[in-house]
Amino acid sequence: MEEEIFDIEITDRAADWNTFLTKHYRKELGEISTEYPHLRSLEIDYRELSNWGKTGLEIADEILHNPGKVIGDVRDAVRNYNLIFTKDEEEKAENINIRFRCLPKKIDVRDIRSHHINTFISVEGILRKTTEVRPRLTQAVFRCLQCGTITAPYKQDYSRFQEPYRPCAQCERQTKMDLVPALSTFVDAQKLRIQESPEGLRGGEQPQTLDVDVIDDLTGTVAPGDRVIINGILRSVQRVNHGNKSTLFDIYIEANSIEIGEKEFEEVEISEEDEKIIRDLSNDPEIYDKISHSIAPSIYGMQDVKTAISLVLFGGIAKEMPDGSSLRGDIHMLLVGDPGIAKSQVLRYVIKLSPRGIYTSGKSSTSAGLTATAVKDEFGDGRWTLEAGALVLADMGIAAVDEMDKMAKEDRSALHEAMEQQTISIAKAGITATLRSRCALLGAANPKMGRFDEYAPIAEQINMPPSLLSRFDLIFIMEDKPEQKLDRAIGEHILKSHSVGELIQHNEKFPIEGINEEYILQQLAPVTPEIEPEVFRKYIAYAKRNCFPILSDDARETLISYYLNLRSLADDNSKPVPVTARQLEGLVRLSEASARIRLSNEIEVFDAERVIQIADRCLKKVAYDAETGTYDIDKLVTGVPKKRRDIARLLKETIRELADDKGMAQISDIVSTLLASGHNREDIEKMIEQMTKSGEAMEPRHGVIRLIN
Repeated sequence: MEEEIFDIEITDRAADWNTFLTKHYRKELGEISTEYPHLRSLEIDYRELSNWGKTGLEIADEILHNPGKVIGDVRDAVRNYNLIFTKDEEEKAENINIRFRCLPKKIDVRDIRSHHINTFISVEGILRKTTEVRPRLTQAVFRCLQCGTITAPYKQDYSRFQEPYRPCAQCERQTKMDLVPALSTFVDAQKLRIQESPEGLRGGEQPQTLDVDVIDDLTGTVAPGDRVIINGILRSVQRVNHGNKSTLFDIYIEANSIEIGEKEFEEVEISEEDEKIIRDLSNDPEIYDKISHSIAPSIYGMQDVKTAISLVLFGGIAKEMPDGSSLRGDIHMLLVGDPGIAKSQVLRYVIKLSPRGIYTSGKSSTSAGLTATAVKDEFGDGRWTLEAGALVLADMGIAAVDEMDKMAKEDRSALHEAMEQQTISIAKAGITATLRSRCALLGAANPKMGRFDEYAPIAEQINMPPSLLSRFDLIFIMEDKPEQKLDRAIGEHILKSHSVGELIQHNEKFPIEGINEEYILQQLAPVTPEIEPEVFRKYIAYAKRNCFPILSDDARETLISYYLNLRSLADDNSKPVPVTARQLEGLVRLSEASARIRLSNEIEVFDAERVIQIADRCLKKVAYDAETGTYDIDKLVTGVPKKRRDIARLLKETIRELADDKGMAQISDIVSTLLASGHNREDIEKMIEQMTKSGEAMEPRHGVIRLIN
């Protein structure tokens, strides 16, 4: 018996907590004393506690297995040792929140089992839904309807309202009791739903979700799309189906603390050994080639596209301006090409490389699925809740959207704000919110007619609105033209890949003599990336964390000279506009990415020249006007080349000149007048047809046209 008493004295946890808190958390306790009730949470770092000697380790272990008792011990220490100096210490000790954060081990949602119930766990994921913050009853006070006696407070559980079941103490009648809200206690409450992070899933797995119960000052601190770490106690609640209690229980986390997940590739752990490998790689003179060869090596060729994708992966620098505006650093890229050219394969490979990548196909995506949607279900108890879409989930990563040309018109318009401002504004069902989508968009599309028509201008064959096209920094046109030498090389590459794959499968079942691992690696060399995908991911993460290059004077001069040179092509008003400020901003972002690839903190002339070469190649394909011999960015930005706008203006003037009293003019006269001015008959007839279709003009009878104004 004496031994037991002695043991209890040793494990006086309130005294241990008093020693720990006065040593490490005196400042925080002082702040709560002065700022209560605005500040009423004491956040304790689990790592600090576990490093505090043997007692600290014991308490840290106790937190995981018996969190309720530990929180009670801390409250006892605060109350008994007057750690918060005020008149009503008793009340404060009960009302302050004891929160633990920075747990060393995180558990996946899919690995939660029944033995975790009532233990303290840490779960990481993406926030999918949140409800509005609403008051929840915690202590209910009732009044007897017969004699008016006020009852003592009744504690209320998480989900069900508890009413007094015994007779009134005063009149002793089994009568109905009425809730007195003014004397009852309420707390702010909110429900969250988190989903597993996509990077941790194996192919084809459905990400699992878990509900989180949040109360008091934790409410309203996070929004859908945020990456969060929830620390709390796993609770269970019995299912009730039509009034019948089930043997199955639902689980939820009673949140103790929420940490906003670290952003931008921070989840990739880089050891000192990895850092040395990365540093050695960055000093390699062939680093650019190595990186582009490590992107989808099983696809032959596409050197330009792979080089551009490497720039997209590294990205530019996001900048916050003093006036509050921000400039995006993410590079958007579009691949438009004939079918069967491996666009989708490239997209899928890039998503595997990016620590935060979301792949979606345009045909099966709606604007709500890409951005965010307001949904009404049992999660919000019948209220509207926000659910984050693909672009929000890809925040600080890459979103790959395949078959962009197959998307519905209204769905494509949802991308405008996400691409330029990198936010998504929602105003639906009484919810007004702005979510962040700081991601690079990598799109793929097919030409309008399925294949490119070499006789029609390329800009007219891209079935996408010009307002969206102008937001892409790089647009690659990938034509599949027969060329014997290249076709043979591609054919041999594909067959070699297949034959090695067949050999590996065959050798697994029926071992062949002389076929060893070394031989297989030798055969796989053409389709093996020069930099291992794991090292590649770490390299990108390291560059994004530590490399913030600055434009050198020479590089700045190179970029501005190229920009002014292109602008000078339109000195007189008759010529089209070759390039706009948006393209110059794109060049700066690409130059920053180029410097990041070799971990340089300065953007040199070499970087500027390299990206000018890539951008120039894209402009030549998309915006080059063969008839005028100049670049016409209007073809891309507005969808109407300058030449066509000129014909439209002249056509209207000619109709007005040749019109009779009723405003009607002969089409044959108009055509002959414009032919004499040096215009093409086909262009004139096409413009007349377009004007009648758009409602600018009408044909009252055959061969006669009249303007509508």
